Amino acid sequence: MRLKGRVAIVTGAAQGIGAVYARALASEGARVCVADIADPSAVAADITNAGGEAIGVNVDITDPASVKGMIDQTIEAFGALNVLVNNAALFGALRPGPFDQIASAEWDRVMSVSTRGPFECIKAAIPHLRRAAGSKIINVASTTPYMGQPMMLHYVTSKGAIIALTHALARELGSDGICVNALAPGLTMSEAVRQSFTQDRVDANVAVRALMREQLPDDLVGGLVFLASRESDFMTGQTLVIDGGVILK
Repeated sequence: MRLKGRVAIVTGAAQGIGAVYARALASEGARVCVADIADPSAVAADITNAGGEAIGVNVDITDPASVKGMIDQTIEAFGALNVLVNNAALFGALRPGPFDQIASAEWDRVMSVSTRGPFECIKAAIPHLRRAAGSKIINVASTTPYMGQPMMLHYVTSKGAIIALTHALARELGSDGICVNALAPGLTMSEAVRQSFTQDRVDANVAVRALMREQLPDDLVGGLVFLASRESDFMTGQTLVIDGGVILK
């Protein structure tokens, strides 16, 4: 129970990797706000049925009023906020293609959700994170900026921005004792990835890993819990790469 007594928000947690994150934090003792634009009630119910504490909150992370409502409901339910996991992003529904074929509206949508969304959540959460001891902000980035992944320029750019945001906020919030780090998964076999990626694309990714198997959502849990716990209290501004050994740095 490494997170006993701590309160966490996980955005994009109604399904996929976000749901795995929410359940993992709860299994370590955290009280969790399961937040998503989709219905998060099933994941919240899974947590409570397993003996944990959770609420489900519908949120549009691009809407400041909606984000404020998410924060207010979390504080009302649990009385504090210690951990913010900025997981929500656009990925599974995006189709690879040359950069000059990306519609401007799609570019703006990816940036709004994947980059401005975390900014809105951090801005709304920060008064409460400043009041709690050992607060943690965990931004979910990606290995794609390190690879210079082609054919997904809007997604790769948005995740590169998340890494830059993590660096700058770590400096800005250090005097508050708030640790700001990022988790960078490799290609992870969530439901959305299995539906949208051909097996040839998955196999090509596996072939360049040091650990040559598919990456599963559960592979990310150890890193997430470490970043959310007091064990990482002297670590900030870092990006923790978990990809089976594609990016070696």
